[in-house]
Amino acid sequence: MFIFRWIGNVISYINNHFKAMLFITLLLFIFNPFSEDTLAQPNLTTIRIEGQITNIDKILADIENAALDSNIKGVLLQVDSPGGALAPSIELSMAIKRLNELKPVIAYASGSMTSGSYYASIWTKKIIANPGAFIGSIGVLFQAPNIKQLADKLGISEQIITAGEYKQMGTFTREWTPKERGALEELIGDAYELFITDVANARGLKKEDAKEFANARVFIAQKAKDRGLIDEVGSLYIAQKEVEEISGVEFPIWQKPSEFDTFIKELKTTASFPIFNFSSYLR
Repeated sequence: MFIFRWIGNVISYINNHFKAMLFITLLLFIFNPFSEDTLAQPNLTTIRIEGQITNIDKILADIENAALDSNIKGVLLQVDSPGGALAPSIELSMAIKRLNELKPVIAYASGSMTSGSYYASIWTKKIIANPGAFIGSIGVLFQAPNIKQLADKLGISEQIITAGEYKQMGTFTREWTPKERGALEELIGDAYELFITDVANARGLKKEDAKEFANARVFIAQKAKDRGLIDEVGSLYIAQKEVEEISGVEFPIWQKPSEFDTFIKELKTTASFPIFNFSSYLR
């Protein structure tokens, strides 16, 4: 009798909660947390450099995670960036170089790989670019406005106390003195020398040919390849296949971005608007 009563209770519960159980079953079917894709460990990942290179904490964290994750055997560095400040670009370049020494990294220029973002990509195993990608802009820039005439018209003057001959170097309230201009030119020259030296060493180019590849000119992908700045012109699919082959994985499984990251990216795209760049140092 107890068994029959227990079966009857189960049947009664199902009848009373059929819709709720059906709804839960459908959710489990759609969002199955135990699907084959979820259970399989990713062995390849993508790191992205997008937009201005200024705050690089997120990218450095992605690089560190890829380096420490023993399951990850290969990395695709996907780049669409006009560059940015000098120091963060070099920091990324050194971090990617270290990562490439641990596991193979292939760079793919999906849009712009210019200036600082090109600097960040030079130490990868291979650089592949979309046929329409812009490559290069190997140069350094320092600029500041001169508002003296405007200030004079408005009757604005400044009072300043400095210690150190070059403390006002780069000011925008007057013409730079010849000594200040000379010091700035030396500074930019040193940065440019650092840039072209690293590019030449990483890409197997000759520094004496810098006027051919490092005159701040931007090249379309094929012409960049002709000058040795990239290795291949192709698609994202080709770049991914290159990572799969060079990593040696038998069954490639790419790490997918989280739903939250995808949502944030779509939100940024929707809310984006043109931004004019007045302060990029690497160009």
